Amino acid sequence: MEINLVGPLGELTAAFREYEAALISNRPDVLDRLFLNSPETIRYGVAENLYGHAEISAYRSKRAQVGGAPRRRIVREVITTFGNDVGTTNIEYVREATGLVGRQSQTWIRTQDGWRIIAAHVSLLRDKD
Repeated sequence: MEINLVGPLGELTAAFREYEAALISNRPDVLDRLFLNSPETIRYGVAENLYGHAEISAYRSKRAQVGGAPRRRIVREVITTFGNDVGTTNIEYVREATGLVGRQSQTWIRTQDGWRIIAAHVSLLRDKD
């Protein structure tokens, strides 16, 4: 298996940039589109565990009504593709309002409609171990 083939890496990077822009600009419609519409899709958030696209979409809709995700600044990013159809995106970020450090990891797969998130995990570092 080849890692970081130029074409798939560029495509996944563009999809991830679209996700980040939609997150920061409070666009739940775009976020919904970028998560695979499947009951197998999961998202573990800072304070919620969501199973299936319907739960993720409902969460995003509710979150959008109160202003969306907290503003954040990415401080480290690793995007990796494995072959042509699977990839991961991993970031460390700092929440602008609180200074809390967070992490986000996503597994993406290529579908006939483009790259889609099949699994995501977001967490905050609260203590230093």
